[in-house]
Amino acid sequence: MRQIIRKAAVVSRKGSKQTENEKGRISAGDKVELIRVSVRNLVEFILRSGDIDNRRGTVADKDAMQMGSRLHRKIQGRMGADYHAEVPLKTEIDYETFLLVVEGRADGIFKEQEKYVIDEIKGVFRDVERMEEADPIHLAQAKCYACIYAGQRNLEEIGVQMTYANLDTEEIRRFHYTYTKAELESWFEELTAAYRKWAQMQLEWKHARKDSIGKTVFPYPYREGQKDLAAAVYRTIWHGKKLFIQAPTGVGKTLSTVFPAVQAVGQDLGDKIFYLTAKTITRTVAEEAFTLLKKQGLHYKVLTLTAKEKICFCGEPDCNPEKCPYAKGHFDRVNDAVFELLTEYEENPGNYNRDRIMEQAQKWQVCPFEMALDVSLWSDAIICDYNYVFDPQAKLKRFFSEGVKGDYLFLIDEAHNLVERGREMYSATLYKEDFLDVKRFLKPYSRKAVAALERGNKYLLEWKRECEEYTLLSNIDTFALNLFNVSHALEQILEDRESIMNRPSGDGETEEAKKKTLDFYFQVRAFLDIYEEIDDSYEIYVQHDRDGRFALRLYCIHTADKLGQCLEKGRAAILFSATLLPVQYYMELLSGEKDDYAVYAKSTFDPARKKVLLGLDVSTKYTRRTTAEFRKIASYIQQVTEAKAGNYLVFFPSYKMMTDVKEYFDELKNPETEVIEQSTHMTEAQREEFLDQFQERETGMLVGFCVMGGIFGEGIDLKKNRLIGAIVVGPGLPQVCNEREILKQYYDRRNMDGFDHAYRYPGMNKVMQSAGRVIRTDEDTGVIVLLDERFGQQQYRSSFPREWADYETCTLNNVKEKLTAFWNQNFK
Repeated sequence: MRQIIRKAAVVSRKGSKQTENEKGRISAGDKVELIRVSVRNLVEFILRSGDIDNRRGTVADKDAMQMGSRLHRKIQGRMGADYHAEVPLKTEIDYETFLLVVEGRADGIFKEQEKYVIDEIKGVFRDVERMEEADPIHLAQAKCYACIYAGQRNLEEIGVQMTYANLDTEEIRRFHYTYTKAELESWFEELTAAYRKWAQMQLEWKHARKDSIGKTVFPYPYREGQKDLAAAVYRTIWHGKKLFIQAPTGVGKTLSTVFPAVQAVGQDLGDKIFYLTAKTITRTVAEEAFTLLKKQGLHYKVLTLTAKEKICFCGEPDCNPEKCPYAKGHFDRVNDAVFELLTEYEENPGNYNRDRIMEQAQKWQVCPFEMALDVSLWSDAIICDYNYVFDPQAKLKRFFSEGVKGDYLFLIDEAHNLVERGREMYSATLYKEDFLDVKRFLKPYSRKAVAALERGNKYLLEWKRECEEYTLLSNIDTFALNLFNVSHALEQILEDRESIMNRPSGDGETEEAKKKTLDFYFQVRAFLDIYEEIDDSYEIYVQHDRDGRFALRLYCIHTADKLGQCLEKGRAAILFSATLLPVQYYMELLSGEKDDYAVYAKSTFDPARKKVLLGLDVSTKYTRRTTAEFRKIASYIQQVTEAKAGNYLVFFPSYKMMTDVKEYFDELKNPETEVIEQSTHMTEAQREEFLDQFQERETGMLVGFCVMGGIFGEGIDLKKNRLIGAIVVGPGLPQVCNEREILKQYYDRRNMDGFDHAYRYPGMNKVMQSAGRVIRTDEDTGVIVLLDERFGQQQYRSSFPREWADYETCTLNNVKEKLTAFWNQNFK
């Protein structure tokens, strides 16, 4: 048996910092290095087996593992003075070229009848009385602690107590085991030996990675200001802070953030980069940035995470072995699939994009989404959506669960989107109608569930009778208490293999009702999770939705604390966008820390190749939306587009106004002008077809009518003469609705200008994004025309970027003259 060096004897000598011995290189005399793995990650990774199966409460149980700290403390507090809670344990295994450090915290250690016992507490949603034995993975975790502790105390025998507690009812079930030190050490040796090849691979890779980083330089000559921007990113990482970057198009912000982040990893200032984005196209740009650096010899494993719905081989995810062949036996094959993928670097140098993940998953007949999550553990950079870091329901628990931190570097692209996305992620909604639908379906099968659902419906009915448009609620504790009962009753049904939820019916209507019931269960769980986090950043309200349903909503308005807690899981965060103005607004909502940094990256484009005009003699105010005003806006569009042949986009605040103005523009346009318009719910193919029509032309006009904040309002890249002008109609203010008014009142009560927060700043961001479609490269020339009297007001102009400082005003009578003079310049 390999020597196991007991950490209890080592800690006092070494302290918490690595010694020079620990910092050495592989095979460098007596110098060895540390590879750390938590007990939980070790057992879950090595010992898992069998199928993916979502038919029972196991998915909820995974979340429960992360949630039960409060109940843990409650149980620990009842165990008496001789019960030692949260005991840190470590052991080192000497593999000659490195030390494998296995560490974790035992939930409890106590002595019972002269025998020491390791207590492992697990919070679950399932009915603990139905449990026949401990989960093998949970038990393995406790056995690791027992092995380490028995070795440290030289105990010939040690007990293990598995304590399961239902998070809703707080019912407890315990299972007891006894092991000898010899059998635990033999078992533990086999477990760690299976992990050795992974640790060896990780160590060798990190040396190759670090060596390659030292040889990697910026792939292009720096543009003006780009070097300063990269330096600011590096300094922020060095200091472990957050940096907000207003970076106009053309600055090269992706490469200017990725390169210094990689360099910081090479200097041991970080270990894993998370590149976060809201849109697919910006993920592609991030992939290209890493590829540029790899062409210089950078060794870097880059994973792009794709949503389960988009990567599933079955079309619609139904993760159980009876429906999906990739779910059956997935855990028996996935580790081999991942190891092969990670070690074939020369054939496919660490580019784990969607296609490569699907190819490997198909080869090994495993779930591509779950395999990608495993690949993330060994990746140097992860390109993914915001929700994998921030969303409490979707975040990567292996990196961001309670008590877990790392040297993560967060690069957050298009950070302006994170304000509204954050509000969505930390809010939750339940509908009265769903209570009735699920109750009707379950009536023949579960009195307990039906009774709890009926009580929940009565609460909602009472609020509905008193509600005209919306009503703020100060307290929903009694409703939430009943909701725990709903959750528990549904969990029992899901756990029961003989229940209607787990029996095939062959009836399409029944199967649809089962799916809706399962979805409702997860909505209830998500609602309760959010309810546990309620603080003064929330408003609770009920309202009649436009579709006729009655909703109860937990609305997270001020997201800074929630987002900040997630970012604290890493070392540093860089938030950047072309429209992060006013920057104080975004710093307030995305961080709230007063010592954060902010920089304004100077545009590298020639300002003479751009013309910004403000048409202040029209208005899009609701009181001015008349036929005469629509005709005037249509005339503006005609005058702007006739100043030069080419392609234009016109952005409107709503589909209704777009349709109204187009009717009059169709009457005014000349025969050479072609008009296309955005429609609701466009497919990916329809979107591509729309954009494909924007090709360079010498004669004629193409005018695309779009909606601000829609699919064409940001993230599209029509370079050179594919787009020569953008006309933005109105300041983009969100439509007045209950949620916006609640948001406005929230900030007004705090003397923080509710109108700015609810309407002006979100609206002007859409304006900036729409206008930003025009100038994409230093070879582009184009015009931006903003139509609305409010653009003349300082409150709106304060959101203009510095590059618009040379704007001019115009009227319908002289706009064509001004633009003709601009186009007649000799642009080189």
